[in-house]
Amino acid sequence: MLFGGFGNSAKTTMVSREDALPGRDYRPFHVPSTHAVLGTPLEGPWPEGTEVLYVAMGCFWGVERIFWQLPGVIMTAAGYMGGFTPNPTYEESCTGRTGHAETVLVAYDPKVIGPEELLAAFWENHDPTQGNRQGNDIGTAYRSALYFTTPEQETAIRDTAERFQKELTRKGFGTITTEIASAEDAGPFWYAEDYHQQYLHKNPGGYCNHGPYGCSLPPRQ
Repeated sequence: MLFGGFGNSAKTTMVSREDALPGRDYRPFHVPSTHAVLGTPLEGPWPEGTEVLYVAMGCFWGVERIFWQLPGVIMTAAGYMGGFTPNPTYEESCTGRTGHAETVLVAYDPKVIGPEELLAAFWENHDPTQGNRQGNDIGTAYRSALYFTTPEQETAIRDTAERFQKELTRKGFGTITTEIASAEDAGPFWYAEDYHQQYLHKNPGGYCNHGPYGCSLPPRQ
């Protein structure tokens, strides 16, 4: 996402809680009230029955665009999750010293789209075998991760991971490194700065390294 400064100096070793940046007890920037594409509240409330899945696939710009285009998705937002620093900034996250992964919150209507369809978009649009990087973006902030909020999501994550690993192996890829945890264990989702929200809608020619790379989620046997 950044090709100089913080982006290239990102660490590939997870920082400890003790060594993480201290952060702050307030949000140090503005976050828009509504989604620039979907027109829904960025921080809720959302319709009754809405479920949330958190996905990390590298740079959150391209990730967010993948998910806001899916039918049944009510809202998406770029943010930081899975680390230690409260109310982090983008610059802090890029140092690798917050422990957070660039993450997208996906709020969806389970009557229209289910976890398996969301996870197919997750697995098929990035390489989940790269560890603490995604393409040109290197560091723990760009790791692959899934943070679930329902038992159904956890079941679907573990099932699709097993099926997708078989496809990866068949095509000569390595082992999935995706971090899988409950959202409760991963800690709060911290919204990213205004300019990151729906970035590729505001900047259609902006940087994106996501998209199909030749592996599809096999159907359940």
